[in-house]
Amino acid sequence: MSDSEDMPLAERKKQIINNNNNHHSTDDDNIDSGSDSDTPLGKRKRPPVRKKVIDDDDDDGDYQSSDSAAPLSKRTRPDIKRSSYKEESDDASYGSPSVSKKSSSSLSDAGESSDSDTPLAAKKKPVAKASTNGSSNGTARVKKEPKYKEESSSDSDVPLSKKSSTSSKTKAKPSKSIKVKEEPEEPTLGKSKSAIDSKQTSSKKRIKDEPDSKSNAKRIKKEEEEADEEEEHAWWLQERENEDDSVKWKTLVHNGVYFPPPYVPHGVKMKYDGKPVTLAPEVEEVASFFGALLYTEHAENPVFQQNFFKDFSKLAKKHKTVPEITSFGKCDFTPLYEHFQNEKEKKKNMTKEEKNAQKAEKQALEEHYGVCYLDGRKEKVGNFRIEPPGLFRGRGKHPKTGCLKLRVMPEQVTLNLSKDAPIPKAPEGHKWGKIVHDDTKTWLATWKENVNDSTKYVFLAAGSSLKGQSDFKKFETARELKKCVADIRKAYMTDLKDKKMFIRQRATAMYLIDRLALRAGNEKGEDEADTVGCCSLRYEHVTLEKPNLLHLDFLGKDSIRFQKTMEVDEQVFKNIRLFKREPAQEGDELFDRLKTSELNKHLQSLMKGLTAKVFRTYNASFTFQDQLKKLTPANGTVAEKLLAYNRANREVAVLCNHQRAVSKGHALQMDKIVDKIRALKYQKMKLKRTILTLEPKLKKKRPELLEPESDLEEDWIIEYEAQLMEKEREKIKLKFDKENEKRKENKEKPLSAKELKEMLKEVDAREKELAKERKTGVVPGSKGATVEKCDAQMLKLDDRIAATRTTMVDKVGFCIAEENKQTALSTSKINYIDPRISAAWCQKYDVPLEKIFTKTLREKFKWAMTVDGNWEF
Repeated sequence: MSDSEDMPLAERKKQIINNNNNHHSTDDDNIDSGSDSDTPLGKRKRPPVRKKVIDDDDDDGDYQSSDSAAPLSKRTRPDIKRSSYKEESDDASYGSPSVSKKSSSSLSDAGESSDSDTPLAAKKKPVAKASTNGSSNGTARVKKEPKYKEESSSDSDVPLSKKSSTSSKTKAKPSKSIKVKEEPEEPTLGKSKSAIDSKQTSSKKRIKDEPDSKSNAKRIKKEEEEADEEEEHAWWLQERENEDDSVKWKTLVHNGVYFPPPYVPHGVKMKYDGKPVTLAPEVEEVASFFGALLYTEHAENPVFQQNFFKDFSKLAKKHKTVPEITSFGKCDFTPLYEHFQNEKEKKKNMTKEEKNAQKAEKQALEEHYGVCYLDGRKEKVGNFRIEPPGLFRGRGKHPKTGCLKLRVMPEQVTLNLSKDAPIPKAPEGHKWGKIVHDDTKTWLATWKENVNDSTKYVFLAAGSSLKGQSDFKKFETARELKKCVADIRKAYMTDLKDKKMFIRQRATAMYLIDRLALRAGNEKGEDEADTVGCCSLRYEHVTLEKPNLLHLDFLGKDSIRFQKTMEVDEQVFKNIRLFKREPAQEGDELFDRLKTSELNKHLQSLMKGLTAKVFRTYNASFTFQDQLKKLTPANGTVAEKLLAYNRANREVAVLCNHQRAVSKGHALQMDKIVDKIRALKYQKMKLKRTILTLEPKLKKKRPELLEPESDLEEDWIIEYEAQLMEKEREKIKLKFDKENEKRKENKEKPLSAKELKEMLKEVDAREKELAKERKTGVVPGSKGATVEKCDAQMLKLDDRIAATRTTMVDKVGFCIAEENKQTALSTSKINYIDPRISAAWCQKYDVPLEKIFTKTLREKFKWAMTVDGNWEF
């Protein structure tokens, strides 16, 4: 990692400004000046002065360092408009992390040296006092970094040091000039194939005229991405004191939502009682939903079949289908299934032109619906698509699985935007249900689905400023709990012996929520899945075993089974035995006097924003950080450090009961890992034989070269070499076909079958050589091979073998891949573990951030990447 990455942004800025005197850039020499009206937004030239969408006082041109050779201040910004993409997030937001006045006096003096702030499930040894972190949000070292206001493109050549800086405390003013129509004309969504082909042809012609245009395009794209980063609204660098959290935005402009296209009948007939049936388009569509799922677990589920047929037969009757469909057993959806299988094959065999046309259409949709303007800043929208009609599946044993999800119409949709924002045009012949201007809400659109009567929303993307602020508050609230958790625990342990039954039940529930990271639980209706949380536990979910063992067995969120046995405090054991005392019986609630709302009200009185989920987040983050300290080898390889990271992650996943179904391909995946190790050993064996062929005298000096590699049986070697040769033949055939395609396009004579045969002869010759090498043990090696080169290659192979083995086996031979096959690591990493812990760990132990966070997560948690290696939760 470079030194500049470790220094504060304020120092880094000075360093970059000093460098401005020594470097120059001419990055926009090759930008095409032609018309861009048909060009996608992501590749369109930016007009010379185009800041009407952002008020002049806006302050969103954040500075970030660039990786290119020339300093950013000296570089001419290419006139290219940034593209967008969509992301989704379901994270819940939390209130401001502060302790209420009522509890501040009693909770503020929690002893730091005590282990009482440690999650009870993880208590073993006293935890060392955490190092000082500066500010509570862990971003003190970059808060003073000035922001640079982005002017019109005319000042793009002015060094950053000359540009006027704006105070980070300055709030963006609402811009009344925000208009969607001021954007360059959006590409037409229904472009014809000929138009796209024409555009591609002109593009190819331009590339031929300009030999260096391809490399220039790559460079421009890179600079465009850097410009994105530079201009991003870095809200985490701003002072956030005395900010009104209830108001989420001042101006909000967007293009509404995208509705799925209307159904186009395919005319394929299902059979009823062995005879083809003609169905109305509305009925055919629903029959097709089931036909596409034929032979899946859903279609074979009796509850799914029953619910589907109830809605299907009702619709068929409404459209007077002949004959009348009254029996599911007489329905044959096989013709529909075969039709969709054929469609899948056609999709796989699409031509390059068809794929490009489809891609262009998708990109056009995302450029139109996938962005919005929040307080004048361009932000990415999450999933802007209205859910298409289909059959509801649900999670676990949902009682409504198989029910028909109806098509959502514009009249059901409510849009949320600024009062002065242009209202997006509704689909032809329709109008929006409602238009609201609620600046306390972060959603852009909402509607209700018919199956569960649940409300659906369109939010900003996971990497947006609002989502980031929501995540930040969530984890800061969990950090705030650390300051007072000792007193909270002391209080509920005292309440376990309270004379009032209600107080006892509340204290016992808090104990279980804290110890087992249980969700609070809500009341469920009869038509909902029978999932429970702490407050909704029933008599049959809890079993006691003397002296103090507690067995829990119930279905939690998403019908994931929670099954654990644990030792509990003696008083907790007595209380639960009391709650189960006669006349209590199966079906009765364990905490019959406690409601979830009452528990939440009590938690809020202890600390502002405190909920059961805050306990889960706190325990998850604290446990993760503690496990990283214990497991990470300071001088280990990156692979060994990643193993420690994943094991710490697994501890949190187990604590939060994050499970997944065993993948159908798990066994195959394990076999592939074993085969990969064998393939590496095969290469090592070949190198050993090459060394002995080059220097036969080394047989005595280096006897290890004669030792056979484990797991390399003769039969496996023969089969493996046959596979290698077959892959080579496939590569040659593929290359041959591509070459002929090019020749066909250029109207040149294609290669003949005879020429292909000549190419394949080389593989046949190599196959004979391998057979000879197996028999004699003599391996000449490649041209220019030496003993030293072979030794160096063997060392690299040893590292690769060790790294591959580490992914599945730890130092004591325990199979990690097998261990994690039913554990979902990503859920806790995304929703419950403070990402700053991971960012700090990566910096401290020199592990690339890309190894633990995908690109999407790095975008989502960009606010967390400013911490240094000493940051602690």
